[in-house]
Amino acid sequence: MANLAPKFALVTGGAGDIGGAIVARLSADGFTTTIVDTIDEPAGAARARALSVNAPVTFCRASTTSRQALTALIATLPRLDLAVMCAGTVSAQPFLDIDDAAWQLQLDVNLTGSFLAAQIAARRMRKDASRGHLIFISSWVASRPWPEIAAYSSSKAGIDQLMRQAALELAPHGIRSNSVAPGIVMAGLAKTQFETEPQYAARASRSIPLGAPQTADQIADAVGFLASPAAATMTGSILTVDAGSTLGTLA
Repeated sequence: MANLAPKFALVTGGAGDIGGAIVARLSADGFTTTIVDTIDEPAGAARARALSVNAPVTFCRASTTSRQALTALIATLPRLDLAVMCAGTVSAQPFLDIDDAAWQLQLDVNLTGSFLAAQIAARRMRKDASRGHLIFISSWVASRPWPEIAAYSSSKAGIDQLMRQAALELAPHGIRSNSVAPGIVMAGLAKTQFETEPQYAARASRSIPLGAPQTADQIADAVGFLASPAAATMTGSILTVDAGSTLGTLA
């Protein structure tokens, strides 16, 4: 009967390509899910309706860089079993050209935003004595450098260590923490670059040993696995789902 109890999830960045696929997967798996994103309310509500596969999906407009907004939102939830930190931003700039604003924005959104959402979610889980789960969306570039995204890759490396710290310190409360590290996904900025920059497309294609970019649904499958009973004893782990990109190339 415990498996029939309602499950509640929160997904930051849930209106985006990868975040939306994760929301749809969690809804299909029975999680009543709240999307946290910065798009406007009408578009967010429409996105939530479109992503509701089985269990309900709702939308809340909030920035993950606002502790006040996240705290107020999470306080309204009936309970919280799962928080997925997916909100992120990337700006491609050569290392020598990165300006302070671009650097700070990517760290604020990707790393600090993930920290705030995870900490506030974990506090709610502890308060409710819930054996909750934090899932961070990292990246293959957290462990392998890629040209022109030093700020982004640094923020993702920070996310992996943040995940490990959370896993260690929250284990006594029964709260788990893991990361999913996607490779090159045909979504967001990478999709735009594949479609508009032949040089990028050629370079990226050579960096995928299995031969093709991933889909957002494939990343959602990895999150669905971690959120399932099959991963019940996993904590402090990075689930690398990258079509082999971190392996390097054969030539």
